[in-house]
Amino acid sequence: MHRREDRDKRKILVVDDEEHIRKILQFQLEKHGYDVKIAENGEIAVEMVRREFPDLIMLDLMMPKIDGFEVCRRLRSDFQTSQIPIIMLTAKSDLNDKIKGLQGGANDYLVKPYSNEEMILRVRNVLEWSEKQKNANPLTGFAGNKAIEKELQRRIERGEAFAFLYIDIDNFKAYNDYYGYHKGDESILFLADIITESVNSLGGANDFVGHIGGDDFIVITSLERAEFISRQIIDEFDKGSLVLLSEEDIRRGYLEIRSRLGEIRRIPLMSLTIALVVDEGSRLKHFAQVSDIASELKKFGKGMTGSVVVRERRKENAPAEKI
Repeated sequence: MHRREDRDKRKILVVDDEEHIRKILQFQLEKHGYDVKIAENGEIAVEMVRREFPDLIMLDLMMPKIDGFEVCRRLRSDFQTSQIPIIMLTAKSDLNDKIKGLQGGANDYLVKPYSNEEMILRVRNVLEWSEKQKNANPLTGFAGNKAIEKELQRRIERGEAFAFLYIDIDNFKAYNDYYGYHKGDESILFLADIITESVNSLGGANDFVGHIGGDDFIVITSLERAEFISRQIIDEFDKGSLVLLSEEDIRRGYLEIRSRLGEIRRIPLMSLTIALVVDEGSRLKHFAQVSDIASELKKFGKGMTGSVVVRERRKENAPAEKI
């Protein structure tokens, strides 16, 4: 499959058997900065999609040869094209047609005649939704690496003050190997729920939550909220994570794991390390700096026992400090 992440213009394929409709849509979309391709029927559209891999398809419902329903079905049945968003176009306003189109995999519906303002708004909304889906972590649905980097860089370029929380489960690999990946996923989702509830209850409207991957999460919040959110995440995880363990392991206070050489190793139970990076505005110049600082803080925190929040030093000659 062709990759288009680095292209500035989003590519839209317009599929309609009426030439004047195609021209109108092409003109309006190009005026708003989109790269527009056109197809005059469903058969041509299916071939073009597999060759061009557009970011969005605007698909007329009633066409000769194969209609929009069939085009949608074929594209959704092919793994290479199944994730491309589709907006159905039709002169019909019948509810059954809308339901059939949405059930067949269409992401949105436009009934002719429609205003140019409505059309552009729906196109933008579907493209934004699609971009978020591509970048989302498949397990938690949280924003992934690209979205995290973009959000950080946006705040840095605006000179905004912000706090960045890097959240990591200690001894997760040992737990995952010991209990199995199903329980590992359960522990990740458990932490994701705690983060969501903590940010919802203590955070602000502009807070941002992301999932780097595995057991690593991030929160971007305000300076004054950061420590409260961090502490609640740790408190709730420490209280609740015992449900993920067997009674024997809880009673013992550690995991007994046999190495390949047959030796028994004692691994502490899961805990959290939260690295807190603070930028009061214009100190940092690139998102990679945030990542580097957070990695160093995390390394420092993992040398401590139990769940901790660590931040950059407030005292001289200290690389980091526990709060």
